[in-house]
Amino acid sequence: MSTSVATLSGSADREPAPAVEPPAPHSPPVFAPLQGGQLVLGTIALSLATFMNVLDTSIANVSIPAIAGDMGVSPTQGTWVITSFAVANAISVPLTGWLTRRFGQVRLFTMSVLLFVLASWLCGLAPNIGTLIAFRVLQGLVAGPMIPLSQTLLLASYPRAKAGTAMAMWAMTVLVAPVAGPLLGGWITDNISWPWIFYINIPVGLFAAALTWSIYRSRDPGPRRVPLDVVGLFLLVIFVGAMQIMIDLGKELDWFESAEIIALAVTAVVSFLFFLAWELTDQHPIVDLRLFASRNFLSGTLALSIAYGLFFGNVVLLPLWLQQFMGYTATWAGLATAPVGLLAIVLSPWVGKNVSRIDPRMLATVAFLGFGGVLWMRSHFSTQADFETILIPTLIQGAAMAFFFIPLQAIVFSGLPPERMPSAAGLSNFVRITAGAVGTSLFTTLWANRAAMHHAQLSEAINDGSATAVGTIGEMMASGMTREQALATIDRLVNQQAFTLAVTDVFYLSAVLFIALVALVWVARPALGESAAGGGAH
Repeated sequence: MSTSVATLSGSADREPAPAVEPPAPHSPPVFAPLQGGQLVLGTIALSLATFMNVLDTSIANVSIPAIAGDMGVSPTQGTWVITSFAVANAISVPLTGWLTRRFGQVRLFTMSVLLFVLASWLCGLAPNIGTLIAFRVLQGLVAGPMIPLSQTLLLASYPRAKAGTAMAMWAMTVLVAPVAGPLLGGWITDNISWPWIFYINIPVGLFAAALTWSIYRSRDPGPRRVPLDVVGLFLLVIFVGAMQIMIDLGKELDWFESAEIIALAVTAVVSFLFFLAWELTDQHPIVDLRLFASRNFLSGTLALSIAYGLFFGNVVLLPLWLQQFMGYTATWAGLATAPVGLLAIVLSPWVGKNVSRIDPRMLATVAFLGFGGVLWMRSHFSTQADFETILIPTLIQGAAMAFFFIPLQAIVFSGLPPERMPSAAGLSNFVRITAGAVGTSLFTTLWANRAAMHHAQLSEAINDGSATAVGTIGEMMASGMTREQALATIDRLVNQQAFTLAVTDVFYLSAVLFIALVALVWVARPALGESAAGGGAH
């Protein structure tokens, strides 16, 4: 990762004639930008790997009911397929800087892509939910370095003057995946079988790895021996793992009525406190917590992470509701959620070009107000909502996405010296990805709890003293149903209403929180004139 910073800053003031410039003593070599066909192929290779990685996050969302049903678990337990990947990914991201110095960025990137392919193959072969979650953890661990290194290598391939354009192209790749993921995942689940959502990574990953290695292998500074903060890594794994397991199992074990949940909570808190103490005093910390002393890094990282947790939790929740309670197939759920990236693809190049000229706080405010408006529209959904009603907020959400990542990254990285960029990237990505996993678990739990409350309230109206209830049951029995069948039908209708009311509660809460986040963005100092690309590159 440190190599990437030198690459980015070193390519600014030099002509691209020499392939490699002489390094300063004890400094990694600085490579000139790629040209012609190599630049095109290198961009394709890096974009394919990024696309595959991001696709694997969104493609599983619409397949969760099928996976859960096939493996005999509840849809809530099925969401562990998503959260296990996210938690493992969050743990491995802070290691990217150390791994890059230890193995070299090109070797590490190629190895990550190949191991991701292997893990995808194992996920498709998984015979039960426990094995699938284990392989998803492996997939998340090896995926950690892929996205930051794809940004680093891409920026090193272009002249500094075109860094904003390069990052806009990269952002478009990331935004195409959420469009393709639900569509592809839904079609594969309905027409082939869910393991193929993982198998399709194999040819894409092999091609991307081969192409990357053929172009970039001569641009790798090679491995160096660097110290690893083993204690910090151990405490990080214990803290994040215990916290996520506690959140995932809390609803099933009745939260703090369970000794297991109490033990997990104590483990998470104690390991977190030891982690803080160790990282603030260690000479080579795996996570540089002193970065939070920077006002822009603190406010930007918090805003980005909380927003991402809200965003990702809703992204998971919507297809679950559509498939379980609105009668949508995986394919139709994919069609309803896929267009989220269309406007983002159109608007991202403009944002990338103008983020250094327009105050990033203004652009991020547009994103948060947009997300708030979209979720407010969704909070008015009912069981009568048609496909068009569900689709319109999804389309609008794409515009908000275009103003989301790039401006907030500009805020996060503004004012930091180049040597702190790799650590800042690792820490901000770790907090963001962890927030996404926690948001998914909290939202599915909140949804179930609100649904239980609404179900109890609606059921109170169905009793022998209610003329409407008695009349409805009588009509059903007159049409040929037994009393038990009539009651079961009414219970299904009540359940549909309860979960729909619950999901709109979650949408409304999310809308309010997004609006409140605008204030957090404006805590940051102005970052006008600083390149977002530099921050996003790591």
